[in-house]
Amino acid sequence: MDELNGRVIALQILITGLIAQVASEKRDPVGFLTGFRDEVRAVVAGVRIAGGGDAADVRATALSTLDELFSLLKPPSGD
Repeated sequence: MDELNGRVIALQILITGLIAQVASEKRDPVGFLTGFRDEVRAVVAGVRIAGGGDAADVRATALSTLDELFSLLKPPSGD
């Protein structure tokens, strides 16, 4: 399980770096990050979660992880 968690963390770091690279090439990097974060949050909020467990808990964890990822790039927007 530790190996899986390490791989997930490494993937999150890689994705954060890719998003930061794309944002740095934009005319308004903070605006890009805000819009991108809002779009991804909308997807997480609207996607159907099937399988075992409580979908609300899975969704809350996904949103928390998303906020943590974007907090590395910019402060969270006030929504």
